[in-house]
Amino acid sequence: MDISRQQRAPICEALETFKKKRVVPFDVPGHKRGRGNPELVRLLGAQCVSLDVNSMKPLDNLSNPVSVISEAEDLMAEAFGAAHAFLMVGGTTASVQAMVLSVCKAGDKIILPRNVHKSVINALILCGAIPVYVKPEIHPVIGVALGMEIDAVKETIDSNPDAVAVLVNNPTYYGICSDLKSITDYAHEKGLKVLVDEAHGTQLYFGSNLPMAGMRAGADMAAISMHKSGGSLTQSSILLTGKNMNVGHVRQIIGLTQTTSANYLLLSSLDLSRRNLALRGMESFAKVITMAEYARNEINSIGGYYAYGKELIDGKNVYDFDVTKLCVYTKDIGLTGIEIYDLLRDEYDIQIEFGDIGNIMAYISIGDRLQDIERLVGALEDIKRLYAREKSGLAFVDAVIPKVVSSPQYSFYAEKESVPIKEAYGRVAGESVMAYPPGIPILAPGELITKDIVDHILYAKEKGCSLQGTADPEVKSLEVLIK
Repeated sequence: MDISRQQRAPICEALETFKKKRVVPFDVPGHKRGRGNPELVRLLGAQCVSLDVNSMKPLDNLSNPVSVISEAEDLMAEAFGAAHAFLMVGGTTASVQAMVLSVCKAGDKIILPRNVHKSVINALILCGAIPVYVKPEIHPVIGVALGMEIDAVKETIDSNPDAVAVLVNNPTYYGICSDLKSITDYAHEKGLKVLVDEAHGTQLYFGSNLPMAGMRAGADMAAISMHKSGGSLTQSSILLTGKNMNVGHVRQIIGLTQTTSANYLLLSSLDLSRRNLALRGMESFAKVITMAEYARNEINSIGGYYAYGKELIDGKNVYDFDVTKLCVYTKDIGLTGIEIYDLLRDEYDIQIEFGDIGNIMAYISIGDRLQDIERLVGALEDIKRLYAREKSGLAFVDAVIPKVVSSPQYSFYAEKESVPIKEAYGRVAGESVMAYPPGIPILAPGELITKDIVDHILYAKEKGCSLQGTADPEVKSLEVLIK
């Protein structure tokens, strides 16, 4: 990586030049640098609103970049060790969907773990590809799905010689990593493309002693949420490609779903965040690792909680672990993760990333401070003292492994009927149900609805999880295929 080149921020430089020219706007957006919406200026500030501009020649165009955005993409690719990088303004949802749509068409098989983000399932609905799931092991204590064990992946590839791609989470929401290099090498040997969902993996490219990143493993594409741990604005993301991908084709695929009115606040935040990581990323993520490990040790010393880490590594189902992930198992104090999530926010003014049935996750990134870690630890200790109860049998959303009956696309568009959720046993789902975050579907279109799945949904609903994906916002009924 050329550090002298990485000091550039071409999009930001172009915006600064543009602002100095005092151009009279007879284009969109209609607020005209904020003059038409003073309330917006008061909320966001004049500097921010003045840079909310439309694509024009001096600022390039994300749909077909030829100048400053193209330069920013080249710098991003260099910083992440990719052959090419696309700046994305539709979140990593758009990046993940672009990956799948770039390599899959109707009827193609794609091999993947079941604990994928909903964006993957939605991509299958769009393109008509067929999921072939590698059944993961479930951790006997924390109850979450583990990684893709290499022998299981090889067996699935060999059993599906017509598959076109493998998709891997690297890491999962819970910090668990598969043997990405071995999976990639075997998939390539068999002629499959390798797609990596690295929504939670920006740090892998800049931190030391962290799991292997997708581009270093030789993956063909990787989707990265720069806004999650890389410091850019919410909804900004990048899509990386390896040397064997057709860049022109991928850009055409992105153009199918991405806006033609790219937000320059998002683009400039990607530009500046890339520069920051290239120049200071190793130092920044070293601090993140130190804070996360400190928090892990302090939380475990409370008793009753289990903040898990590298001890999970077994070389197979947990090939590696991302120690920047601060996930805490809560069952032993008799509280679900979502209950602790709510208590932290409502009683202690602490907003963590998510709480599911058995775990909470506090996202530690380059913007955190040690005093905030101390406050979190103190709050968890207080919650145990005030709210702990006898533990009972708690279900785990991430552990559901449904049976696929028909393709997600067919099932989503098929003729359906709405039935009460407790009368849906034995039917085929025509919609998704997921707790968000983390956004891993409990049920996806085309999957057989069982009592275990319904029990998971009802339990998650009872405990206060935010359920999404259903036509019925109260999730009292499910859309199922007509027999």
